Amino acid sequence: SSGINAEYGRVRCWQFSQLAAIHRASRPTRPDKARRLGDKNKQGGCIYRTRVKRGGRKKPVAKGICYGKPKTAGVNQLKFQRAIQSVAEEKVGRACGGLRVLNSY
Repeated sequence: SSGINAEYGRVRCWQFSQLAAIHRASRPTRPDKARRLGDKNKQGGCIYRTRVKRGGRKKPVAKGICYGKPKTAGVNQLKFQRAIQSVAEEKVGRACGGLRVLNSY
């Protein structure tokens, strides 16, 4: 049965990848989590799904050359200082200017 679930997961992942980076979802991806965060299926509320780049960030420097002390010389192993969730909330908030972000998961 886990093989079937894995297949469903792959199909669903592919379907999401075919959609726009920020799109309105007709229903929550995880209804149980949405309910716990206060989602009620009422008029005036809407659900958006967004894609966010994951993983480390690379320092934008020409030819990978950082001048100055060795401490600041790193290019590749830099970690983004904000949570992925907050980045996603900001993306949707900017795209949907007339709406307010109430919660996310």
